[in-house]
This record gives sequence, structure tokens and C-alpha cells, in this order.
Amino acid sequence: MLRLALERGPAPTYAALASELGMTASEVHGAVERAVAAQLAQKDAGGKATVILGALRLFVQHGARYCFPAVRGSLTRGLPTGYAAPPLKDQIVAGNDPLPVWPHKNGTVRGIGFYPLYPSVPEAAGRNPALYELLALFDAVRGGSARERALAIDLLDKRLQA
Repeated sequence: MLRLALERGPAPTYAALASELGMTASEVHGAVERAVAAQLAQKDAGGKATVILGALRLFVQHGARYCFPAVRGSLTRGLPTGYAAPPLKDQIVAGNDPLPVWPHKNGTVRGIGFYPLYPSVPEAAGRNPALYELLALFDAVRGGSARERALAIDLLDKRLQA
């Protein structure tokens, strides 16, 4: 839904989304159907899904960290997420603790593994900087401190406005 929230026109096809996100078309279709059932999205007469931005914002604010709890691992190389990634990295000064990273073979930062929502998230984020920001903010909501969550919710709120 975060990827679809970036669209301001007609939604891409399931195949196009699948290719961009590193998923299968059936996985994307299933995710959209679950979002429609949860009233986070709606379909038009042609079957194209659009995100209900107000509902998605409420879900991210109040349900994300309970439905998708943060799972951390050990020190690893990866792609920064949460407060270590844009746009939060400009607002939060990192301490001496290792940064949260999505484990990835081509990662450039060594930090504590913070497992993404889906295994292909690092590749999808690398292809779409706007999606990367939304996913990193989502991770700050689901696994950050109270201050990080508040800042991330505020930034997500601005990005997910209709």
C-alpha cells in the first residue's frame, strides 16, 4: 500500500508492481485484496486499486508496530533504515549504537539487522527513492523509540496526504 500511495494517477498493473517490488503478481494481487478487505484501499469499476490515504495513515500510526513488529538480528552489512535512513537521518543524531540496517549482500553500512517487511524490500527501495523513504519511516514507526516514532509519523502523515 505504501507503493500505491505514491501514485497520483491510475495504479500500475499487478505485473508492473510485482516487477518493481520483487514479488510475484499473485502476491501483489493478494496484498491488494487484503487491503481492500481491510478498507485500506478500494477498487474502481475497472478493478484498479487506489489507497484510502486517511485509513492508511491511521493504520500506520496506530497498528503498524503491532501487526508488523520489529525483528532484529546481529551485526551485519546492509542498507540503513529507520532513523539511519533519509529523511530521519537529518533530524536524529546517531549515538554510538550500531545503526539499524536491512541485511543485504550489497549493503554499504555495518549495523544491527532490522528485518524488512518482505525480503525484496532492499532491492525495491534501491529502485525507488520515494518508496525507500516511506519504508524507512515505516520501520521507525514499527521499531523506533518514542521520539523516532513521533517524527516518523509526522513525516509519513505529510507524505500520505490526499
